[in-house]
Amino acid sequence: MKMKAAVLREPGRPRPYAESQPLTIEQLDLDGPAEGEILVEIAAAGLCHSDLSTIEGIRPRPLPAVLGHEAAGIVREVGPGVTALKPDDHVVMVFVMSCGTCPDCTGGRPNLCGSSIAAKAKGELVAGGRRLHSGGSDINHAAGISCFAEYAVVDQRSVVKVPAEVPLQDAALFGCAVITGVGAVLNTANVPEGASMAVFGLGGVGLNAVMAGALAGAGQVIAVDVHEDKLSLARELGATHAVNAASANAVEEIRDLTGGGVMHAFDMAGTVKALEAAYASLRTGGVLTSAGLAPADALFQLKPYEMVSRELRVQGSYMGSCSPAQDMPKYLEFYRQGRLPVDRLLSGTLGLDGINLGFDKLSDGEVVRQILKP
Repeated sequence: MKMKAAVLREPGRPRPYAESQPLTIEQLDLDGPAEGEILVEIAAAGLCHSDLSTIEGIRPRPLPAVLGHEAAGIVREVGPGVTALKPDDHVVMVFVMSCGTCPDCTGGRPNLCGSSIAAKAKGELVAGGRRLHSGGSDINHAAGISCFAEYAVVDQRSVVKVPAEVPLQDAALFGCAVITGVGAVLNTANVPEGASMAVFGLGGVGLNAVMAGALAGAGQVIAVDVHEDKLSLARELGATHAVNAASANAVEEIRDLTGGGVMHAFDMAGTVKALEAAYASLRTGGVLTSAGLAPADALFQLKPYEMVSRELRVQGSYMGSCSPAQDMPKYLEFYRQGRLPVDRLLSGTLGLDGINLGFDKLSDGEVVRQILKP
């Protein structure tokens, strides 16, 4: 079938992207689903910093490629061997498919499943090869999803079925921003009721972490960012305090607010500067959890003596340590109860022709989550 998609052929083009056009809107050929695959009509896709990093050239991927890894849509066709899904089902895409049989999956950590790593590194789907083509040449899949398009063919294990009554533009956020931010707080860090916590970086993931802090019953939820509008939104979503990260005394302010530092600090910005500030904000016995993906060659330095003598911990959180099939229904129930109002994070919608301008706004920090409606 023919469809339109946003294709990245050359990373590292200069800003503004609205002028340099790193993403070109092209008509592609899309093969039908192979064994174990489904065809999904994309209803909503979120613009995420992970995609921006690829456009910037910070996170290399096989090119040319159709980007996009956070989306929701409607199943239009199922391939051979697919029995759990059918046409017209509503689904949310997840960027780590779990095989269900490897040690990580059977050990309760399906977010770390490595069964699709080799295929994704080559820009292919797990069943082998590519379904995207242009003029006889293959186009690579990004993260096994490639949702900046009208349609996508994905492995059936790359989606979670969701109730049809959930608006798809809200559902899209659950595939990345929600499971990453909420999961980091509730799963990876397991923040206990009454604990103090600080969230550094208030994008879609960070604001979900703020809401998760409220869900966990944290005693203090301190939101940290350089944008005052995001700090104000964080307060509306459950933050008890807001600290502007641009202040030279930001860490001291956090320590003053908490009487010596927070028990849990979350880096959601993906920069070494944010990691350093989050680590410095910890009280004795505190835990730093990072879900922000810094550049692959970035280094974060700490003093081992201090880490041991103050019993500090540093840990990573990938995809919120989530089991999407188990955790997403719980988070959707929080959403239906009004306790996880992800719709408050939506900064507007755009079409394929506005996607480059959308990434300009994301890079400038003007927005939280823009939704692409192909």
